Amino acid sequence: MNIYLIALLLYSIFLMALGIVMSRRVKNSADFLVAGRNMGTSRLFATFLAANIGAGSTVGATGLGYRLGMSAWWWVGSACIGTFLLSQFLGPKLWAIAKENNLATLQDYLEFRYSKAVKAVIAVLFWFGALAILAGQLIAISWILNTVAGIPKWEGCLIGGVVAIVYCTAGGMMSSSFVNMFELAVTMSGLLLAVPFALHALGGWSHLHEIVLANTGNEARADALFSITGAGPKQLLAWIAILIPSFMISPGLVQKAYGARDIKTLKRGIGLNSLGQAVFAFVPAVLGLCAFAAMPHLANPELALPAAMKALLPAWLGVWTLASIFSAELSATDAILFMLSTSLAVDLYKTFLNPKVSQQKMLWVSRIASVGAGIVGILLAAVLPSIIQAVSIFYGLIAVALFVPVLAGLYSRRVFASAALSSIAAALAATLTTIRLTDGAGVGVLSPQAIGIGTAALVMIAFHAFSSSHAVPKNSSSVEETVL
Repeated sequence: MNIYLIALLLYSIFLMALGIVMSRRVKNSADFLVAGRNMGTSRLFATFLAANIGAGSTVGATGLGYRLGMSAWWWVGSACIGTFLLSQFLGPKLWAIAKENNLATLQDYLEFRYSKAVKAVIAVLFWFGALAILAGQLIAISWILNTVAGIPKWEGCLIGGVVAIVYCTAGGMMSSSFVNMFELAVTMSGLLLAVPFALHALGGWSHLHEIVLANTGNEARADALFSITGAGPKQLLAWIAILIPSFMISPGLVQKAYGARDIKTLKRGIGLNSLGQAVFAFVPAVLGLCAFAAMPHLANPELALPAAMKALLPAWLGVWTLASIFSAELSATDAILFMLSTSLAVDLYKTFLNPKVSQQKMLWVSRIASVGAGIVGILLAAVLPSIIQAVSIFYGLIAVALFVPVLAGLYSRRVFASAALSSIAAALAATLTTIRLTDGAGVGVLSPQAIGIGTAALVMIAFHAFSSSHAVPKNSSSVEETVL
């Protein structure tokens, strides 16, 4: 057993113990679901940033940096734009509605604003998408364990899943928010330190350019790798279309926002998270280039980050950095596991099976759902081939199905449940049809997801235009007070 594996196993045990200790603060389902609506700026910032810097932002984005260079910034950068818009515009409105009406999830808001049917449709779609992104996090953990110790993929997925299940199931958002603060410190310190050490190992930035040029044998290709727009407008617009909307209305992020102490805390905590993402977005892009310079013939680009940690860093920093990547994946894994468990417990069990369930029983239902979701995620991770593919399934589904109904519900009183359901159906149909007809390439610079969102917007505008100016949707009085 090598030093890297020993360090990761000891770290995993520590995180599980920390989660179990913090679970003692959980007294009811409100503590489990929204941390008692009492998170301050620092905890909100930490739990947001820890959740956002996961498999896609580390292992996946470094793989993109390995293939596409500095333009990989847009993968995390687009997410930072989305969370900034959430912090300043959508988040305060959603928080006020949730606080007044005791809502625990974004799907609760959709029921409040539209109907149970809209809530049910989104909850089911969200479950399928969230299982895919959960699998993506576990795949990233398996790649790390495979690189450092040769552990097979399925065993790595199992190890990561068990660790996340233990501390997420123990205390929900209350436990996760404290664990996330520790994980974030480890993640950011390790990865930020890795950049200067990796560059130094390769002789500095200018020498990195020379090595990349030698590896590519093509000056234009090398220049594109060092350009922030080198991937081309079509690829960048595809990321923007998926990621900005997704991070504006992600059910997991909105639920974390519900946990804020007040609106001022929400704006400040999530806004600082957005700034942190913007800075961090350069890290995987640079490390991907460093990995390409040192190891230009990797069979799997998603192994670029853990491989670079072992090849380019001194042993002590390699251990620390691998622990930081492991932290990033675990923090995102528990965030997604938490989303899945609360969606099943609140959006499906409480809404349709047992509306009068006690808070104590809800707590246990949430924990059982967390374990079940974790097991399914582990099984799915074993069969999905890549992180970016898994993550893209989730972000694409969320952006296409949720973006337009949430925005329209917040900013217009003349939108009914029928309009929301129609826009969701039209968006999904347009996206799937475009994927089928173009083999996923889209039309021109428009990705299938961008076409789906545009279709949803057109359907919603049509319903809005033809609805009576005097019509008042369900719960309009409460919505009107909050929106206006």
